[in-house]
Amino acid sequence: MNNIEIREARVEDCDSIVDLITELAIYEKAEKDMEMTAVQLERDGFGENPLFHVIVAEKEAEIIGMAFYYYKYSTWKGSCLYLEDLIVREASRQEGVGSKLFEAVIRVAKLKKVKRMEWQVLDWNEPAIKFYNKYNAELDSEWINGRFYEKDLEGMEF
Repeated sequence: MNNIEIREARVEDCDSIVDLITELAIYEKAEKDMEMTAVQLERDGFGENPLFHVIVAEKEAEIIGMAFYYYKYSTWKGSCLYLEDLIVREASRQEGVGSKLFEAVIRVAKLKKVKRMEWQVLDWNEPAIKFYNKYNAELDSEWINGRFYEKDLEGMEF
């Protein structure tokens, strides 16, 4: 575990980030929904006004995990950090990589003095639920997620 480097992602990491996102999509049985490309990541996350941030875990020059997050704003609380995805390659799980990444994001949240750090976990993902429970995280089943996809928005006329 000592030979794992945790660092901010760089533009040249985009292909590896897409590989991790694809691995997660397969795990969540949603590969057909995954549309992300390295070009889109580079455009949206590594320009003048990045829409997201990524912390990667690297072992022997290979990216084996990542924490993908961005900032949002709560009308009740103020600034918040949203952890979109925490992904560790299947071959590197149970090595403490997820903990190192999660704790790196917690450090960012504390440094930025956010009022809340939040994330979602699928209700069937028992390993992830157990992981977050180790941190005494509040896992809320009260809220229902709502969303529109691009195709839905395009079809709306007002």
